[in-house]
Amino acid sequence: MTLVYITCKDKKQARAISKHLLKKRLIACVNIHPIDSMYWWKGKLVDDKEFVIIAKTKKKNVKTIRKEVKKLHSYEIPCIIDIDVDANEDYLKWVKKEVK
Repeated sequence: MTLVYITCKDKKQARAISKHLLKKRLIACVNIHPIDSMYWWKGKLVDDKEFVIIAKTKKKNVKTIRKEVKKLHSYEIPCIIDIDVDANEDYLKWVKKEVK
């Protein structure tokens, strides 16, 4: 199973991207969390509030997820990170069943 970690400018954007990926059956489920982010952007240190999406999917969908997120995302360079993980057998079966 793969987790896809995506940061968004606000909750509305995080929910819109999540719903889009769910409707396309690219992910089985998603968690959305508010976060404090600090990063360098165009020579300045930014201290910002964002929302993070943690989506569960199959590895084979990551490339398509990246393309879909880039179409919808407002950031010039969105953060889209995939992390391979393991989970309990029943949960893995459920994810495989729900994702195309």
